[in-house]
Parts: sequence; C-alpha cells; structure tokens
Amino acid sequence: MSIGTTGPDDEVGSRRRWRLRPRTPDAVVVAGYLALAVWLTNRQWGQPDRLFHQAGDQILFEWMLAHAARAVVRFEDPLWSDALNAPGGVNLMANTSVLGLGIPLTPVTLLFGSQVAFGVAVVGCLAGTATAWYVLLRRRLVESRPAAALGGLVCGFAPGMVAQAGSHLHMAAQFLVPVILALVLVPDRAGGTARPAGSASRVWWPGVLLGLVVSYQAFLGEEVLLLVALATGVITLGYALADRATTRRLAPVVAGRIAVGAAVAAALLAYPLWFQFFGPGHYRGMPFHAHGFQLDAASFTATARQTVFGDHRMPALLAPNATEENSFFGPGLLVLALVVTVWLWRRPLVPALAACGVVFALLSLGPQVRLGGTATDLPGPYRLIAGLPLLDHVVPARFSLVCVPVLGVLLALSVDRVQRQPAALSGRPDAVPVRLLWAGTVLAALLPLTPTPIRTVPVWPVPAFVAEGTWRAYVPAGRTVVSVPPVTNAGRSPAMLWSARTGLAFTAPGGFFIGPRSPEDPRARWGAPDRPTSLLLRRVADSGEVPAISEVDRRQAVADLRHWRAAVVVQGGLHHGDPVRRTVEALLGPAREIDGALVWDVRHLVD
Repeated sequence: MSIGTTGPDDEVGSRRRWRLRPRTPDAVVVAGYLALAVWLTNRQWGQPDRLFHQAGDQILFEWMLAHAARAVVRFEDPLWSDALNAPGGVNLMANTSVLGLGIPLTPVTLLFGSQVAFGVAVVGCLAGTATAWYVLLRRRLVESRPAAALGGLVCGFAPGMVAQAGSHLHMAAQFLVPVILALVLVPDRAGGTARPAGSASRVWWPGVLLGLVVSYQAFLGEEVLLLVALATGVITLGYALADRATTRRLAPVVAGRIAVGAAVAAALLAYPLWFQFFGPGHYRGMPFHAHGFQLDAASFTATARQTVFGDHRMPALLAPNATEENSFFGPGLLVLALVVTVWLWRRPLVPALAACGVVFALLSLGPQVRLGGTATDLPGPYRLIAGLPLLDHVVPARFSLVCVPVLGVLLALSVDRVQRQPAALSGRPDAVPVRLLWAGTVLAALLPLTPTPIRTVPVWPVPAFVAEGTWRAYVPAGRTVVSVPPVTNAGRSPAMLWSARTGLAFTAPGGFFIGPRSPEDPRARWGAPDRPTSLLLRRVADSGEVPAISEVDRRQAVADLRHWRAAVVVQGGLHHGDPVRRTVEALLGPAREIDGALVWDVRHLVD
C-alpha cells in the first residue's frame, strides 16, 4: 500500500523532502543514462539505409511519428489517417500510434525526419525510464545516490528494455511508470508529518494528477498501462499481507486517489477509447494468437543476444523473437535477488516486490511451460487469465517486463542498506569491507547484462523519384502512389517507409498495421484486405518466380489500380527486383526508369 517502508529504514523516507534540489551529482547520473542510450543507438545515426533489427516495427513507428507531426501542423485528426490503406484509411487509435511521443517530437520530425525522430525517441525512452526510476528511488526508498543510480540503470537498460527499445516504442516508453506508482502508493509518514487522510493535498490533487498521467500513458502505450495496473494490484496485496496496520491507515488515501484518478482519466479517454473500439476501421480480436508469444523457463537464467556475452543461438530457442527477450537476467542476478529478499524480508515492501516478480515471471511462461526449447506437460498460470477481456490481447512474454523494475528496486534497497550499515553485516572490525564485497557481488551479477549497441539490418533506400518529389508531376490530387508490392502484411512495407521518410507527402494503399478483414468482417488482420494483384506480386517478391500472366490477370490489375485510385506504380529496391519488374511489365507494359525507380504511369488505364 505504501511505496515507502515502515520501521527504522522508513525514517529515511519520512525525513526526505518531496523535491530534490538540483545538484551536480544528479545531473551526472542523468547525463550518464543519456550517454549510454546514445551509444546503444549509435549504429543507426546518420545511416538512412540501416534500421534496427526488427525493421518492420521501426518503419511502423517512424510512420506514426511522421503522422503525429503532420497532425500537429495541419490540424488533422490524430486518431485516423487516409494516407495509408487507400481507399479505406487506418484507425490509428486501434494501433500503436504513440502520440504521446510523436506530438512532443514534432519539431525534431519536421526538421530532421522520421528516422532521427525515432532515434531520439529510443534514447528518450531508455534514458527517461532510468531517470524516472532514479528520482523515485531517491525521493522515496533509498538514501544512497549510488544505490538509486544503480537501480535506475537496471530499470532502464535491462536486456528486456533494450530489446523492446529497438522496435517497440510503446513498450519501451516507461518513464511515466514510476510517476504513476508514486501517485498511487502513498509514502508512510508515520512521524507525525502527514496531513489528515481526507485532505485535498493527499487525495484530490494527487488523484487529479494521477488521472492526467494515466491518460498520457494511454497515448504512449496502453499495454504498459495495463501491466502497471496489474502489478500495482499485486504489490498492494502483498504489502497488505506484510503490514496490515499501515495498510489500514493508508487505504482511504490510496482508494481516494484511485477513484479521483479513474474519474479524470475516464473523462479524458472516453472519446479516444470509443474511437479505438467502435470507430471507423476498428477490429475485433488480434491477427495472431497472443499465447504463442511466450518465454521459455530457461530464458530467465540465460544471456540475451544484445549483451557482452550474448550469442544468437540459445536466445532464439528461448524467446519468440529478438524483440521479446524480456527476461534473460542471468543466474547471478536471480540468486542475488533471492538473497536480498531473504535478508530484507522484514521490510514490507520487499516481500510485496518479490511476490510481484514471481507472479509476473510465471505468467510470462504462457499456457504451457517450455524448458530448454521443449514443451513440457506443466500448465502455465497464464491459462487462468488468457480468456479475460483485455488480458487476452497481452503477449505473455511481456509480463516479465514487470520483473525488471522489481529487480532494480531490490538491488537498490540492498546497496543502500550496505552503504548505511556495513558494520552490522561484517560483524568484525577487521573483516573484509562489506561495501567492497557487496559491490563485487553486484558487479558480477550485472556484468552478463551489460548491453551492446542495438543491432541493425540493411534496408533499401527511398528512391529519389519519391524522396525528391519527382512523383508530384505524375500524381494529381485524390490519386495514389502504388509501391511494388502494392499491399503487404509483412513488416517491411515499401509504401510505409517512403511515406514516413517524406512526411506523409502522398497517399498509398497497403501498409503495416492492424485492421478489419473487410468493412463487413471486423475480425483483425495484418495490413489491408488482399487484392488479387497484390497477392500475385507478393508471391513473386517472396519467391523470385515469374508466373504466366493471362489477360484475366491484366484486367484484374487494372481493376485493382482503379480500386486504389492509382496514378503511378513505383518499384524501388527489392531482393527479387528483376522477377517483380518482369511480372509488372507483363501486367502493365514497359517501365520507365526515373530517378532511381522503375515507374509505370497508369493514369490512362485508371481514367
């Protein structure tokens, strides 16, 4: 119930002022987080032909950042866009639109482009999350600055955070999580400094601020918000069992804050949530089985790919993909966390955190536990919640992200305790200094988690025909630029990358998003509904085999171009570029090479 603690250790939190005075050491800590985040992203700065390892997801978020900037400067609807999936459009509130990042980054996006904005967002998510946890630890939980700095480092740069940051901005943007926890979980000021439980200063204003922060988090990532709500509930229950007296004393304040915050958030999010679930382009369910994205039980003691000791073989067996390596804490840190839990068990927050970590670790194992890459007969606790509303949309592997701050806070508490009471642990004046011994133990546990720069993969550059605006001479108002392949549910959508890098300058069919199967069928699918020509060209792009083209195929191509309101068809760089070119020429006639692209002017066919 209280984010502070009770007993002798809690006097630190009760004596601390609510605000920290700006000090050089604090600035140094934050600068260190920023420097580390910049270094982790260095492989993409100034490299327009490189994307982070999950390239399709970066294309998606670059496009979302470009859309947010366009919505700001043109006063367009931020929840909807016609720039993709022509002629249907996309419900962006029903996708990961990250407006909470895109709108503040509008100046960066307009001045430097979507790729730089994405890099700045990644740096901000990693360093911002670490900084937020550092501030919370310093204000509420620990006296030692090194302890808070170390805790923030783990919370912001654990393997799961680095893996998510390279692809999923909505999962990496966790810098408001400590703020939410600070507003919900009340510090225990048992020393007489607390005001009456029902006062506005302890309920109403924090409750209003909680509602505002929760609303903002919804525009960063709803999935993180759901995980925070669940984790807060588990921590509250664990704390209540550990310290019932404090829980009874603080329960009215916590309940009041939550009630006020819920009312404020409900008022602010009513329309966006309606638009998400019932507006145009809404969908039902998910285009994939979420329960299939689970972690292997052995992943918790393994080493992630993007660490100093990481490899690419074992993690591939233990996580659904490189982006979901959310555990991979290594045996040292888990053993250390167990020791800290036993050692500090009398501090009520510790068993509450430990219970939270265990619960969410078990949930991340999915409906059937896997061990070492092999399915076992053990049912996973995830089965108990898999059918519940909202929870059926959560990827099980992401539950283990809750373990990251749990371990970070436990580590900070232990370092703070050692720094403040070394003699109590050594027992003898001539013993090996406890601080030095504990520092060596912590460093040994954290060394396998040391991150390396986020991996990148090559991407075909945007052809000059698109990047330099040559296409404008061919595309009248109301018409579209059709990339080849025109519609794809694959992550690497040429049209989406070109659109993002040009600031949504043109309208295109297709794209990488989640939408309904058709206007009559709201079941979810990746990308736009299929058209015969898009399926044909997708097969050629994947296989490199040129099919026999009939007159029926040609007529269908014209019908599809009319459906997309096409003006030009453009082929940039492709892995099987020559087979695709030959196929399109069999459908539409010879191409013209203009500014690095193959171009088919189809206005005469569509008109």
